[in-house]
Amino acid sequence: MDMLADAALGRSHRAKIGKEKLAAAIEGTREILGIPADYKIGIVPASDTGAVEMALWSLLGARKAEMLAWESFGAGWVTDVVKQLKIDAEVKTAEYGEIVDFATVDFNNDVVFTWNGTTSGVRVPNGDAIPADREGLTICDATSAAFAQDLPWDKLDVTTFSWQKVMGGEAAHGMLILSPRAVERLESYTPAWPLPKIFRLTKGGKLIEGVFRGETINTPSMLAVEDYLVALDWARKIGGLPALMKRADTNAKVLWDFCDRNDWLANLAEDPATRSNTSVCLKFTDERIKDGAAFAKAVAKKLDDYNAAYDIGAYRDAPAGLRVWCGATIEAADVEKLTLWIKWAFEEVLEEQTATA
Repeated sequence: MDMLADAALGRSHRAKIGKEKLAAAIEGTREILGIPADYKIGIVPASDTGAVEMALWSLLGARKAEMLAWESFGAGWVTDVVKQLKIDAEVKTAEYGEIVDFATVDFNNDVVFTWNGTTSGVRVPNGDAIPADREGLTICDATSAAFAQDLPWDKLDVTTFSWQKVMGGEAAHGMLILSPRAVERLESYTPAWPLPKIFRLTKGGKLIEGVFRGETINTPSMLAVEDYLVALDWARKIGGLPALMKRADTNAKVLWDFCDRNDWLANLAEDPATRSNTSVCLKFTDERIKDGAAFAKAVAKKLDDYNAAYDIGAYRDAPAGLRVWCGATIEAADVEKLTLWIKWAFEEVLEEQTATA
């Protein structure tokens, strides 16, 4: 907690010190992630969800949209666009553990997708399928990918994420990153629907530049801002984005190798190229398991009861199993220890199930 002693507590975020802290968070993000100088970066309310909603409500409707969904959050964006905004959209979906075939996507439309499926353990392997001469915008929810995966900025027009994922920060603050093409759309297109104040990014047909200098739309937590600044400084000290990516890769590989050694557990993402290195989703495959959901829940509870792992159950909408966070703030040695606990819990629950059968 001593590392947060420099937080601008008790001060307005609109005071000089508050603006400087917020601007440092923005420019630190640009530095570590290698975001181009002509891209705009803003800190916005309501975590990644708020950042995505701002983009959808402000930018869509100018042309047809394609909604790509392969997990819970992507499916949520489909609901917003199709049922709430009622935009002409083609919806393409894939089952949990898979992703949509990008070769089938028409990037002359506006395309909305998640880069890393936080609830399904899959990720887009690269941006090769996104053409440089696309006419539509790409709107990418990258909340569990930023700082752990190499995002191709030239292929992304709108990118969003939240601090609490790979950098382990506190929640409620979203990051909204706009390419020059996205800014051009904002300044040349007015949606047919009313925009709440919290979503407005333009005034008089021009971008509200202050949002992208740290003049936030609403009051941020200066304690959370300080925590993010500390995290960015840590990233610099360990070697920047390459080091962050390597840590996540190393953590995830511990689990992938564990699955390879044990035939009762498998990665939900079957294609190695699309496996997430942050949100690793696992499924039990032992034929002796009678009720998959109950079994996975019992394993997660046992791990929790013994203080070995918390919140490790699969996301509520996802297939039954476990979900292990392997982001850069995790130590590989701890993941190694966790594998021993998972094996123990699996055997314990299986024995209990057999005894009561």
